[in-house]
Amino acid sequence: MNDFLERKLARRFRAHDHDGNGFLQRRDFELSAIRMCEEFGHGPESPARQRLVAISLGLWEHLKKVADSDADDRISLAEYKAAFAAGMLETPESFSASYVPYINAVIDIADVDGDGKLTVSDETRWMGTLMNVPEQDARDGFHRIDKDGDGLITASDLVETIRGYYFDETPESPGHWLLGRLDK
Repeated sequence: MNDFLERKLARRFRAHDHDGNGFLQRRDFELSAIRMCEEFGHGPESPARQRLVAISLGLWEHLKKVADSDADDRISLAEYKAAFAAGMLETPESFSASYVPYINAVIDIADVDGDGKLTVSDETRWMGTLMNVPEQDARDGFHRIDKDGDGLITASDLVETIRGYYFDETPESPGHWLLGRLDK
């Protein structure tokens, strides 16, 4: 694993570690999904909220299954990186199966006007609440994802960017900026 990918994985790990304790745990996935839903006004009875929470917990269960090597119900950064290096977390072949439903659930919550596209405001709000991305970093990422400059991004744009985050080693790619600059 090269240094660039290691920095990406460490940044992704921190995005999920909402309580900052150095481990990924079930509550990190559940609470971040709930926090995002509440940011956009989706209460406990919202079907969109229930779906995002269920998908987030499903992602946690998959992650725990493939990365929790010591079975302590938490995942360290070393376990996370080892699972990725072994091809157990994300592969180009398995990527769409997990990320397309996840991003569609995010769009269902964050797309305030219901047009299937996110504005910079929508993007900064969901990235901040769900992924711990500072507002300016989310804004910078949005402008790189919005390749046509129309001020909107789609689920396809986000999926392509996330794919680039994991599988494109080009520092200029939008994926490189998804969670903020990697030199931070």
